[in-house]
Amino acid sequence: MSVPATGFTLDVLEWEPWLAPVDYATATEAQRAALAETPSNTGLSPYSLMLAHDPEALRQRTPLFNGIMYAPRGLPRAERELATLVESVLNGCVYCASVHARRFAELTKEPEVVHRLYAEGAGTDLDPRRRAIVDFAAKLTATPPAAGPEDVAALRAAGLDDLQILDLIHAVAIFAWANRLMLTLGEPVRAAPG
Repeated sequence: MSVPATGFTLDVLEWEPWLAPVDYATATEAQRAALAETPSNTGLSPYSLMLAHDPEALRQRTPLFNGIMYAPRGLPRAERELATLVESVLNGCVYCASVHARRFAELTKEPEVVHRLYAEGAGTDLDPRRRAIVDFAAKLTATPPAAGPEDVAALRAAGLDDLQILDLIHAVAIFAWANRLMLTLGEPVRAAPG
């Protein structure tokens, strides 16, 4: 039995959907094809299986997601993870924040940055480049977005080029969408102790 996960963490969490996931054994050909495009080093997640109820949407989502988060160009991956960590924290998505926190910490070997963000919020002390990225991610996450031309200028002053700025916007925007799906279709959980 699992228990709801509360509080932001670097721990590995699970996610339980409130809608029944597609059973892969009885999935349609279209559902299986859409799921085949979903990258995972851990198998098919309950989230992907739940999204497979609409295989066409999943088939369209997967390459867009992969192109934004995993493309080997533009904004470095660690900075995408930092931006989406901030976005996920501000949206209250404990599950996504835990994933981005771990990836950022793994890529940078700086888990202390994550701990400071969790303890002090987005205003924590950061170098100028990270400060500009975190500030922009926070403003873009606001509803309605509060980011403006002065924020783009701050990113440029911190050394980001146009492609990196666009990558930052794409990463924050796609995870705002993912957060809303995860927050309304299920909840983060911790596996109950053995």
